[in-house]
Amino acid sequence: MHMANKKQTVIDFLGEIISFRNNLKLIHWSITGRGSYEAHISLDQAIDTLTDVTDRLVETSIAVMGTLEIVIPETRRPQNYIKYIEEFYTYVDKNREDFPEKFTQAILDDFQEAVQQLLFRLKRLE
Repeated sequence: MHMANKKQTVIDFLGEIISFRNNLKLIHWSITGRGSYEAHISLDQAIDTLTDVTDRLVETSIAVMGTLEIVIPETRRPQNYIKYIEEFYTYVDKNREDFPEKFTQAILDDFQEAVQQLLFRLKRLE
């Protein structure tokens, strides 16, 4: 892949993971009813972890590629949040190849682990 194209792919991906984290906050604010307190706590824990992991990924990507002009896509709360989170996990998995360094792969491992833990907790509340 041409370096300029790879850089844009990485920029787009980083914008998407920031948007994902923002979507989780919208989900957090909208959940009501039975199990909502546990869902709030689970979402907050995931958001805290993903904030740190996203920051690490952005900073190391800038270190490797130089300045990145990241644009965050519009954030909308998904109606089926479990499906949305599962699909985002798959999206991250499909884009791992754009981060060939072992340390960025480790950061993506942390990201996906946090998403899987969140899914486990949310599904157990259903």
